[in-house]
Amino acid sequence: MYSPAYKNRAQHYTDVHNVGGIGEDSPHRLIQMLMEGFLARINSAKGAMAHGDLEAKSVFISRAIGIVGGLNEALDLEQGGDLAANLHQLYGYINAQLVQASYENSEAKLDEVAVLMRDIKEAWDAIA
Repeated sequence: MYSPAYKNRAQHYTDVHNVGGIGEDSPHRLIQMLMEGFLARINSAKGAMAHGDLEAKSVFISRAIGIVGGLNEALDLEQGGDLAANLHQLYGYINAQLVQASYENSEAKLDEVAVLMRDIKEAWDAIA
């Protein structure tokens, strides 16, 4: 489902974070960490919205979009079959909703994408 090029990026990510003390993580764990990071950014964006901090909201949503982009780039659409294709479409939808959430200051849209990512993460966690 995830491309060989992803494995190289994952190894680079691991190497960089080993220097920072995170330790060696498997590509599976790195995907989990990205999903966890996404959910944390969504929660932070909601908090920023609640406090009227539009700049912070935009930063957190932008970071969440970047994480989804990384997850999307890691997909191997040739080898991953329907699952990878479906995730690719879902990630596109999530990013579109994030853009709308930022534009509309919509906590409801942030809640929606958080639920979607939690569902994906639960399925991913079950693989381990």
